[in-house]
Amino acid sequence: MKKSVYWLIGIIVVIVLAGFGIHSVSSSQAAKTSKSSTITIGSQGSDIDIWQHIAKSNDAKKLGLKIKVRNIADGVQLNKATADGDVDVNAFQSWSYYLTYNNQNKSNKLAALGTTYMEPMGLYSKKYKSVKAIPAGATIAIANNPSQAARGLILLQKAGLIKLDKNFGYVGTIKDIKSNPKHFKFKQIDDTTGPRVINDVDAVLISNTVALEGHLHVLTDSIYHEKVDQSTKDNINILATAAKNKNNANYKKLVKLYHKKDIQKYIKDKYYGTKIEVNKPLSYLK
Repeated sequence: MKKSVYWLIGIIVVIVLAGFGIHSVSSSQAAKTSKSSTITIGSQGSDIDIWQHIAKSNDAKKLGLKIKVRNIADGVQLNKATADGDVDVNAFQSWSYYLTYNNQNKSNKLAALGTTYMEPMGLYSKKYKSVKAIPAGATIAIANNPSQAARGLILLQKAGLIKLDKNFGYVGTIKDIKSNPKHFKFKQIDDTTGPRVINDVDAVLISNTVALEGHLHVLTDSIYHEKVDQSTKDNINILATAAKNKNNANYKKLVKLYHKKDIQKYIKDKYYGTKIEVNKPLSYLK
């Protein structure tokens, strides 16, 4: 009789312990599932505000996406954190920035998920109301940042003011100017100071983010600005992830989410239409 009781007690103890074990494993798995279902988006500048808004939106809920936004101000560090898996997806860089990073980090590459927008760079002047009015010998301020400088030079070529070498790339410099018929002088400046030097030069090239901070609207205040076409495809912003995650279904949903009508209305209203939506296949950029 006593043996039977002991056996019964032993069986009960085993069942209880097994139950705790199953509960513990289930809890652990639930925690992992919960953690993995949250997408961490790394961003910076105005994109932080946009993605924080998107994270709280009904559109995100309808797609079943739980989003956490993380601010990493340095672009190289943000790309590295993404490639290493500390950040799932990043939203801050242009196609050319992405290509440069991958070219310099061939063993730890990123993959593009889709396009988001383009912020036009503009040519501004307080002295002249058109590109044609800029006189010979005029001084044009241009960023000393290589990628921004190259972008500005391409814009000047598009405006018909200069001609660049046929092999000009997205990190080209003023040394690559092939023809400068009006003998323009170029003053290299910190690209964040454009609005402050606008009165000191004949014209200045300013990126849209900097222009907005200086209370300038690229679509109405510039005398010439970029358009979305094949000549500016390198300046289109993208969402990027680690190369191994390029087929992640939830990450791909973020591209669809960004282009939702309600989200686009918010972005247009907040940034005065200067973040121009670009909803193109990745093949458009290649």
